[in-house]
Amino acid sequence: MEEKNVAVILAGGKGTRMNSQIPKQYLEVNGKPLICHTMDVFERSFIDEMVVVVGTGEMDYFQKNILGKHAYNKVSKVVEGGKERYHSVLNGLRAINNADFVYIHDGARACLREELLERGKEAVRKYGAVVAAVPVKDTIKIVEQGKIVSTPPRNVLWQIQTPQVFSYDKIKSAYEKMMTLSQENITDDAMVMERFGDVPVYIYEGEYTNIKITTPDDLDMAKNILKNI
Repeated sequence: MEEKNVAVILAGGKGTRMNSQIPKQYLEVNGKPLICHTMDVFERSFIDEMVVVVGTGEMDYFQKNILGKHAYNKVSKVVEGGKERYHSVLNGLRAINNADFVYIHDGARACLREELLERGKEAVRKYGAVVAAVPVKDTIKIVEQGKIVSTPPRNVLWQIQTPQVFSYDKIKSAYEKMMTLSQENITDDAMVMERFGDVPVYIYEGEYTNIKITTPDDLDMAKNILKNI
C-alpha cells in the first residue's frame, strides 16, 4: 500500500503583534496572501493532502478569498481551530480520514522550502517523531525576576521550528491522551509526544530562513527571503 502523507496547516493566528486589523496569514506579501506562500509549497510537494485549520468565524473568508481565488488541488478539509494551539492541532488531526505521516506546520512560516519537507520525510520514516530545528546562535540565560540564575551550555540548545512530523496514529493518540490529562504549558507538538506519546522525538535539520512571521520586522524579512526562494 502506498504511503500517505498529510499536512495540517495552522492558519488561525490573529496577528496582534503585527498591528494589523487583518489576521497576519491573510496579509499580502509579494503579490499574494501569506498563507498562500505556505500552501504553495505543500501543493508542489510529495504531500498528498492538506487540512487547513482556520480561526473561529473565518471559514467563509478562507473559502472565498483563498480557495476561491487560488488553485489548490490538495486541500481535503478546512476546519475551525480552537482556543489554544493544541485545540487547533487536534481539530486538524481529527479531520484526517487516514494517513501514515502527518506534517504539522505553522501557516505563518511561509518561507518553507520543499527541501525541508524532504528532510522531514526521510527522518520520520526512520524515527516516527521528528521536528525541524537549528542550533541556537546566541548565549541563552535562565532569568527569574530579572536576575540571571543560570546559563545552559549552548551546544545542547536548539531552536525548534515546524514542520513537526509524526506517525499519524501515534501523534493523534498522544493528543487524545493529553486532552484527558493535562494541557499545562503545551507550546508545540513535540511536547505532546514527549509527555503523552510512546516514542522519543528526534530533530532534523531546519533552516534559519524558516522564520515564523509574527511582527512587521518579520514580514519585511520574509519578503526578501521569498524573493530568493
